[in-house]
Amino acid sequence: MPVSLHSHSHGPVRCNMVNADEVARLCYERFDQLPRRGKPEPGREWTLLAAVVKVTRCANSDADKMEVVSLGTGTKCIGRSTMSPKGDVLNDSHAEVIARRGCIRYLIQELHRAVSCRDSSVFRPADQQGKWKLQPGVSFVFFTSHTPCGDASIIPMTDSQSQPCPPVTAVKEQEEADGGGDLKRKAEEPGEGKNTKLPRFEDQETEGEDRRDPKQSFCSNASRSDALSQSPAAETPQTVSQVAACLDRRCRGPSDSAGLHPQVPDVHRTGAKCVPGGPADPLRPGIGYHSAGVLRVKPGRGEPTLSLSCSDKMASWGVLGFQGALLSHYLQEALYFSTVVVGKCPYSQEVMHRALVTRCSHVSALPAGFSVCPPVLFQSSLEFSFSQGQTELQHKDGQGRISPCGAAISWCNVPEQPIDVTANGYKHGVTKKALGTAKARSLLCKLELFHVFLSLVSATDPSALPSSLRRTELQTYWDYKQASESYQQAWQQLHSQAFPLWPRSDRALLLFH
Repeated sequence: MPVSLHSHSHGPVRCNMVNADEVARLCYERFDQLPRRGKPEPGREWTLLAAVVKVTRCANSDADKMEVVSLGTGTKCIGRSTMSPKGDVLNDSHAEVIARRGCIRYLIQELHRAVSCRDSSVFRPADQQGKWKLQPGVSFVFFTSHTPCGDASIIPMTDSQSQPCPPVTAVKEQEEADGGGDLKRKAEEPGEGKNTKLPRFEDQETEGEDRRDPKQSFCSNASRSDALSQSPAAETPQTVSQVAACLDRRCRGPSDSAGLHPQVPDVHRTGAKCVPGGPADPLRPGIGYHSAGVLRVKPGRGEPTLSLSCSDKMASWGVLGFQGALLSHYLQEALYFSTVVVGKCPYSQEVMHRALVTRCSHVSALPAGFSVCPPVLFQSSLEFSFSQGQTELQHKDGQGRISPCGAAISWCNVPEQPIDVTANGYKHGVTKKALGTAKARSLLCKLELFHVFLSLVSATDPSALPSSLRRTELQTYWDYKQASESYQQAWQQLHSQAFPLWPRSDRALLLFH
């Protein structure tokens, strides 16, 4: 089992002992054990998978115990006009976001156990009143089957083949919620007859274009892939052209000095759009198509979204932690992923480092409990069985066009309702008549997570409450988020120093309770 040592200027040196293939295999096996509901139809639909793995260092042993505590699948994101001021719609259903939100459910459950004087395998009392911290030897690893959408997906190609993403054509999609007919809001189930309204393959920019597994000859394959799967990230070039030149040099052998190896002709495209007010994509042919290192919002189904790309969100977790503002009330220190493992897919260690680490590495003056804690980056040699590439290999005549799966699955290690399957931001299969009711809500939407958090507050003895939760004026979701002062201070530092163009959420969408 490899050892990777990664140090940073604002926190302690951490020793990570992670086998990338072991992590990937554990996550794929957890997915295989789930019921069929919400899974892609083999050979016709593809999806992405992400998961959070709890690692516990065993006492008096070199072995680590690894356990998947949250898993998510999904590729979709709702548009701006579909967002709800009630907090009852799941805005972002990309796998990474689903996995992280499911982990919040798991952590709240563990805090419930802690405040109720039951043993928690995750938390122990901290020094400050009402605060908790991780048990000794406990850490968390994040797994994603594909490079995160946005900046981490702008990867130079290293052969002369054409751009793998088909051109986007303007085709007006008919939304299931419009007009008459079937009133069910659901993703198509496998075997439900002929699909006459499948999205065209060219239209998938709005449904995860940047998440594709193109059939490309990558220099990260073979020997380079093996080296990357067990090596930490190095310092990263800052532009696409610099990365392309760097990768081209690495791909050359001794006999390639005269330029026999083909030059990098292009980059993999991302469907995520640059945020307003900043650099736009030049859209020049080849490696000058995209701007690198900029914030991006995810494409929606025909309209813009307000959801930042997974690359941007994951980069912010390296400063703010992945626990969010609400759980920061209870935690003395933010929770950081020690490691990020990516499954087999087009991959660049340099680009991943730029997207997830370099952009935030200079942030300073953070409040107590927060630091710059970038993860160590690994790639596995194991591919997800429902990746787009594997789906194309399994595709058979008569199955219709290949398309991303419309459903998103969440599983987390909680005793009640561990599985949550959604489509279009609501419970999978819910009727229009039920919209606006608790029956239609995903367990991962803001409102549901807020209610679970409030149940944790109610279960906490008043004398053991953190001081930030003793205010009588706290009522709305917005109130509780703003009252997490250290988290908000950390966010302000991240915003001003690294991501000044990060769009702030509309307060009107956060005043529910």
